Amino acid sequence: MVSSREHFTFAELENWLNERRVTEIECLVPDLTGVARGKILPRQKFTEDRGMRLPEAVVAMGVTGEFPEEGPYYDVINPTDRDMHLRPDPRTVRIVPWATDPTAQVIHDCYDKDGRMVPFAPRSVLRRVCDLYEGAGWNPIVAPELEFYLVARNTDPDMPLKPPIGRSGRAETSRQAYSIDAVNEFDPLFEDVYSYCEQMELNVDTLIHEIGAGQMEINFFHDHPLGLADEVFFFKRTVREAAMRHNMFATFMAKPIAGEPGSAMHIHQSVVDQQGQNIFSNPDGSASDAFRWYIGGLQHYIPAAMALFAPYVNSYRRLARFTAAPINIQWGTDNRTVGIRSPVASPAARRIENRVIGADANPYVALAATLACGWLGIQNRIEPTPECKGDAYLGDYQLPRSLGEALEKLRAEKDLAAVLGEEFVTVYTEVKEIEHAEFMKVISPWEREHLLLHV
Repeated sequence: MVSSREHFTFAELENWLNERRVTEIECLVPDLTGVARGKILPRQKFTEDRGMRLPEAVVAMGVTGEFPEEGPYYDVINPTDRDMHLRPDPRTVRIVPWATDPTAQVIHDCYDKDGRMVPFAPRSVLRRVCDLYEGAGWNPIVAPELEFYLVARNTDPDMPLKPPIGRSGRAETSRQAYSIDAVNEFDPLFEDVYSYCEQMELNVDTLIHEIGAGQMEINFFHDHPLGLADEVFFFKRTVREAAMRHNMFATFMAKPIAGEPGSAMHIHQSVVDQQGQNIFSNPDGSASDAFRWYIGGLQHYIPAAMALFAPYVNSYRRLARFTAAPINIQWGTDNRTVGIRSPVASPAARRIENRVIGADANPYVALAATLACGWLGIQNRIEPTPECKGDAYLGDYQLPRSLGEALEKLRAEKDLAAVLGEEFVTVYTEVKEIEHAEFMKVISPWEREHLLLHV
């Protein structure tokens, strides 16, 4: 969250818009997939007392555009498709740097007619979990690392994705992890990305080339979860837009290209008290009980939260042995083969990295879920297993292998539902069931290749 906007009021928002002579406002609501829904208003129609309304079902929409016909937002007896009332969060205002006319974008929170937050809206879920920490006198701190692929334009879903052409006129054909020259192949694109991020005041840090051909990673500075979820949401829009302007696509699919590593959203997390002290460290610098219990909570609840961390059928293709993605919930210090890593750091910076989450996860939902797992670990004083000091890939799979299995585990886990909200879990699992059913209607090339004439 941009520090200068931490206590931004609507009056200050009005001044901000006037100073930049904004003529249009994109009123945004992140849905369960992380897609930006909403309306575009003329500047003069954007007022605090006016607000904005959308059907509640909009935030419960799946990636195919379908939504459940039953759920907390749907009254079977009186199916009125009721509205939710949207309120702008002034702290989220950003310029739209690629717009022709001066345009701003503002994220809104969702409320019902009685002024209660809509419980299954992604921002509401993250606020709910952050409020638990605040009630305990704690402040969670997170830092996402987001991987994505640049690919050549692809307008035919039946055709495999390919790496894009760089400045040299050639596409990557080999692994170029951490290569500066490989990043420089796409200098014109990244100049636009950094320019857009600067204009939007996004706190992006390091850009690196990851292992896959055309795979990149962007790191964010650590901050409060809600502000960083907003920044990831904005960043995804920004990179997609910039890539299209350079005749390529940017994708956050977990496993877009067969034979290449998948893309993750690793989340570093710690918790500080009201004095700003890291509760993961004791005064003498040693690891605290809270550190152990937080890890224990992640280990205990991650399998049940997998549908939140790996939300699509494609997500589970990433989680394979020896592919730079975890297959279990072992933990270790400076060990990238485990699902839960503790980087080498000073006592003040002691933190835990959740490496299970895919780049395709909704940032609000993923942050809420990982913080919920850690919260439950501390509250229930869950001890972790012994530290893994070797190759965790040599161990057994401990994570669900499919979306269907993950949804069953999520439905059965009552502790997570109590923290995230039962209405949210109900809507989320129903949406994912619809998406899974849609996927099952598709016949894949593998089935035609191996089954057509052989069975």
